[in-house]
Amino acid sequence: MSILYYHAEARHYAVIGTPNKHEQEQGFFVKYGDGGADVMPIGNLFKTQVYQLAEYLDIPGRIIERTPTTDTYSATQTQEEFFYQLPFRLMDIYWYGYENGYSSKEVAKVMEETEDRIEALFRNFERKRKTTEYLRMPPLRDYFPG
Repeated sequence: MSILYYHAEARHYAVIGTPNKHEQEQGFFVKYGDGGADVMPIGNLFKTQVYQLAEYLDIPGRIIERTPTTDTYSATQTQEEFFYQLPFRLMDIYWYGYENGYSSKEVAKVMEETEDRIEALFRNFERKRKTTEYLRMPPLRDYFPG
């Protein structure tokens, strides 16, 4: 990021961030890596919306269809399997319910799932948000009151 910001500053550019809503909200990003940016144009988009936008912008299919990966370690699991534990198309719907205050009972009925399953998903979302809150916080200031 230091090199990226160096070049952006030298050219009077902004650094564009790539995390989407799930990555931002559930903490699947590096604070001063892909989370360090001046603008995050897809930061409020669900993963399926990112795919829709890519299709609309006529991004080549080989890019859209590529399995999302952190590229930081070799693993046989995808992001969906390893971190999110849900396919993106389902996670978007569950997250929408969670984020908008729908009850687990309402979501369970719509999704034809058990209420226990939805409650577990909502707890998992909440746990990820809480344990990664520090990633979304600005740097501490005035640590040494004076």
